[in-house]
Amino acid sequence: MHFNPARMKYFTAFLLVVVFGSSAFAQQDPLYAQYINNPILLNPAYAGLNNNFNANVTYRNQWGGFDGNPVTFNFNSHVSLVDNKVGAGLLVSQDKLGIIKNTEIQAAFSYKLPLDDSRTFSFGMQAGFVNFRANYNELNIPDADRDDIAFSANENLSKPNLGAGIILKSEKYLLGASVPRLLSTTITASSTGQQFELYKQHFYFFGSYVMFLNENIRLKPSALVRAVGGSPVSVDLNFNFNFNEKITAGIFTRNFAAYGIQLQAKLGNNIRLGYIFELPTGNSVGTRFLTHEVLLGTTVPVFDYHDRSISTF
Repeated sequence: MHFNPARMKYFTAFLLVVVFGSSAFAQQDPLYAQYINNPILLNPAYAGLNNNFNANVTYRNQWGGFDGNPVTFNFNSHVSLVDNKVGAGLLVSQDKLGIIKNTEIQAAFSYKLPLDDSRTFSFGMQAGFVNFRANYNELNIPDADRDDIAFSANENLSKPNLGAGIILKSEKYLLGASVPRLLSTTITASSTGQQFELYKQHFYFFGSYVMFLNENIRLKPSALVRAVGGSPVSVDLNFNFNFNEKITAGIFTRNFAAYGIQLQAKLGNNIRLGYIFELPTGNSVGTRFLTHEVLLGTTVPVFDYHDRSISTF
């Protein structure tokens, strides 16, 4: 990564605030625009909830063209077990922002309680670790600053993590609440000895409802609320149409500061390919820095007790 001199001083100031600032500047969770198509990204209670085996890969390039822009990769897999009474899953993600890289590995478990023939309540937990790295070798530091103690040693630290969530699901709606990282993690920078928060607790609340317009078209509005101490509440609003249970197309907005389109196609019987195009406005980083997010997933029944019908969630 290279910075011209005009940008270097601003990036250095940003880096020192984020990495070596007070506890108010904890790292933010990565963003996902396709959360409703892959809820386990935010809520461990979704593990195995659709009574199948699932595997998904997500790649998000946010604000392309912006120096040090966020780039996120996520792989997750989960399956329904024990006659669809419990679920288990694995999540692996890497979130890169400039020279800062966070890598997570989480195992998720859920217990599903049928309330009646159409509704299921699920409670889930996840556990794992978060690895934080800051590689100052990627900076093009002027000679005058090379002896600065803030750049004298790279960071490589790992901390444990716990998360929890609940979901209420039917064929027509999905409601969930979760805290993927229950532990507010504080680490000490090796170069300066200063403490800062690696993560603060993020609270997520989402909901979606399916309206059957006719035999072939469904409307699925959804909303996601993110809340974290020290930051404004963030709200995503999505409106998607599903055609013949094969093609999904819709629009969304995040805080009315970014807008986008969402597309998803079912390839064959078990493969899903999703794409997000996101356009920030002047209230965000500006319209020059576009965001692209791609999802490739599969849903397959592998046990006799798995569900062979098509689920709306």
